[in-house]
Amino acid sequence: MESVIRPAVPADLDAVAEIFTHYVRYTVITFEEIPPPVAAWHQRLDDLAAQELPFLVAELSGEVVGYAYAAPWRPKPAYRHTVENSIYLAPGRAGQGLGGTLLEALLTACAQTHVRQMIAVIADAGTDASVALHRRFGFNDVGRLASVGYKHDRWIDTVLMQRTLGPHTDDVSGCPASARRSRST
Repeated sequence: MESVIRPAVPADLDAVAEIFTHYVRYTVITFEEIPPPVAAWHQRLDDLAAQELPFLVAELSGEVVGYAYAAPWRPKPAYRHTVENSIYLAPGRAGQGLGGTLLEALLTACAQTHVRQMIAVIADAGTDASVALHRRFGFNDVGRLASVGYKHDRWIDTVLMQRTLGPHTDDVSGCPASARRSRST
């Protein structure tokens, strides 16, 4: 059966929290050490919606089997056109094309907003699957941060990748009001 990619709704967030909890507890893919409660996912959904940023889910046969979202890269105003992506699949769902489907949908959704740069911060967990996925979608390697995370009794590097989503321009007239802030900030 083919997956359906759609915007996340509050009813999806129990499944999202369950997926993420697996990665927090059993992997170094995220540097979180305590799974956030479902209430935190509701807040994230609301915050991203207020910033006109996408939060998507992949659904198979009515079950949420993955999710992706774009969040602000940094809180300082000059970074307002740059986001960091996050993509997570339910355990046992890797290798089925869902990550690529979610990333493609996320890139498309972001390209229709004020976003011009997407950053991927990938934990170097000893597998190249995430790096390969991002390269396939046009991301370039832009750096590595050595031993910046410590989890499950080991030091972890992060790989930084970047992709431009739209033309470099000084014209922000087509951007949503939330993205048009004074250049003097």
